[in-house]
Amino acid sequence: MTRVRALGIDVPPSLLDKWAGWLAPDQQPFFLTPEQAQAWGFENDDREPSREDRDTFQTYAVDSTATVIAWLSEPQFAALDKPIRAQLVRAQVRHGRNSVPTVRKWQGLLGPELKAQADGHRFVWWKSLLAEHKAEVLLKIVNEEYDASRHTEVTNWPASLPRVKELAGTFPDGSGPNCFGTVMAATGVEGAESVWMQREPFEEWLAAHTVRGGRDNDPGTVFVWRTHEGLVQHAAITIGDGWIFHKPSQVWWGPRKIRTVAEVRRSMRTVGWRLERHKLS
Repeated sequence: MTRVRALGIDVPPSLLDKWAGWLAPDQQPFFLTPEQAQAWGFENDDREPSREDRDTFQTYAVDSTATVIAWLSEPQFAALDKPIRAQLVRAQVRHGRNSVPTVRKWQGLLGPELKAQADGHRFVWWKSLLAEHKAEVLLKIVNEEYDASRHTEVTNWPASLPRVKELAGTFPDGSGPNCFGTVMAATGVEGAESVWMQREPFEEWLAAHTVRGGRDNDPGTVFVWRTHEGLVQHAAITIGDGWIFHKPSQVWWGPRKIRTVAEVRRSMRTVGWRLERHKLS
C-alpha cells in the first residue's frame, strides 16, 4: 500500500477513512434564514452537531440570521431541483459556512461534471466525490492549511519532557484535542492530549507547575499568548535547540507538531495578543 503522508506525518488508512467521513459526512448541515427555508421547502432540524461537524463546517462562524438548519444526505441533496441546489449552496457561502469550495480549484482533479452539482461555481463535498481521489483531496486540504511538522529534524529530545517525542508528528483521533492539553501531555500528564482542555484546568496546571520566566532555547519554557484582558488563547512548549512543540488548533486535521520558535512566534502574531513565558518548576 502506498505510504500516505500529510505535513510530514504518516497517516494510517484508518485515519484517512475517518478524515473522509468528517469532510463528507453522510448528512451535513445547510444553514438558511427562515425566509429561505420557507421559500425552498425546508424545516429546521436542531440536532447537536458533532465536534467534527463543528470544525468541518465552522458552524460557530455562521451568520446569526441563518437560524434554520437542514441536515441533508447526498441522495436528498441530489433529489432537489437544480435551481434549489444552486441557491442552497450559494446561501452557504453567504452565511459563512465552511467547506463550500470552488469548482475552479477542484475540477482539474474531479472533472468538469463538478459544475453540474449546484451553480457551477461552488459545490459541497460528498463521499461520491472522494471515491477515487480520497487521498489526493484530503492531503491537499490538510497540506494547504498548516506548515509541515519538523519533528524528523530534532536530534536531541529532552528527558524533562517525557512524552514530547511520542506525540510530535501525530494527528489527533478527532476534533477537540487542543494546544493546552498538548502542552500538558508533553510534560507527562497522561491523557491530556486526547481531551478538549478548557482554559480553567490549563490555568490551574500552569499555576501549579510553572513560574514566570524561561529562555527560548531551553527545554520546558511554556509560551502563553493572552488577550490584553488576560484570556489565554494559545500555548506551546520549547524542547531546546530552538525548537518548540504545539498544536495549532482543536480541529481534526490539526497536527501535534514541531517548528522553530521563530516560526511559531511569527505564525501567532495577532493584534491584541501578548506573549508571556513560564518555565517548568
